[in-house]
Amino acid sequence: MTGVSRREFLAASMAVGGVSTARAAEQTAWDFTFTDIDGGKLPLAQYKGNALMVVNTASFCGFTYQYEGLEKLHRLRKSSGFVVIGVPSQDFNQESDSNAKVKAFCEATFGVEFPMAGISKVTGENAEPFYKWVKAERNWEPSWNFNKVIIGRDGHIVACFGSGDEPDGLRVQTAITKALAVQA
Repeated sequence: MTGVSRREFLAASMAVGGVSTARAAEQTAWDFTFTDIDGGKLPLAQYKGNALMVVNTASFCGFTYQYEGLEKLHRLRKSSGFVVIGVPSQDFNQESDSNAKVKAFCEATFGVEFPMAGISKVTGENAEPFYKWVKAERNWEPSWNFNKVIIGRDGHIVACFGSGDEPDGLRVQTAITKALAVQA
């Protein structure tokens, strides 16, 4: 540290750290795009100003029945600015092998009309960037199917929930109300 005092070095290091922390804090859900179930783009930015629930889903899971509650929730809260987004994943070995099969199953069995991503990785090094962001922000990633990430109108994470937290459960409903109350 020739010519630089320890105090100056530490101050400069903290300033640099503050810049990268500020940049990370600026990132929001609106910065991410999934591939949709039909092979197009599903940019979360199109929902800017709404609150979201992003749910990793699977067709052959003990929690698959939650599709019904998710669709009901989407329909009931849509007019207040709330959107459910399904993210089918094979990470836990309980999903179909094609987007077409997932879409047909969801529509025929549960009448799903909420937006759906294509089959995606939600855990680990190869996870979708959205899920890597959630992991970086909250040190949380899905531990099973039907884990839920609630996003406020400002694009920031409000809460994360596991499979056992039902779409119509008190904890989830409280987080949705909080997310809708956030000013965009």
